[in-house]
Amino acid sequence: MKLDYLRVRLREHFVNPQLLKQLAVYKIKEEHLTDDITAEQVAQKVNISPLYFQKGFSILCDNSVSEYIRNRRLSLAGRDLRTGDCKVIDAALKYGYDSPDSFTKAFTRFHGITPIQAKLGEGELKEFLPLKLHVSMKGVG
Repeated sequence: MKLDYLRVRLREHFVNPQLLKQLAVYKIKEEHLTDDITAEQVAQKVNISPLYFQKGFSILCDNSVSEYIRNRRLSLAGRDLRTGDCKVIDAALKYGYDSPDSFTKAFTRFHGITPIQAKLGEGELKEFLPLKLHVSMKGVG
């Protein structure tokens, strides 16, 4: 109960029209997910300090910026492996992993199956949908 109250108070503090407007204008776009993108770069684009942006993002989305990016990348990698002629090493490099081993470890933690199993159509892939923000403001009265 106390945690819910604290979360509501934090949302009231961090969620202001300016932040919402900036997040809506520059959400982390799908076409940038394969780029080397950081929370600091996104914060700079929306003219907010990195700390403030990361806290606000975490409160609004229940994920850190890096978790969101990692989860979206792993979701897209699973789709690429399942539907295309993509090799595991190609998917690893495309989605920002230095080696197939680190990619396989992260992929398996996220999806519960290995990239090879995904490529062979075995098991279910976990889907992490893109962020969609809808900003609505109403006056009092």
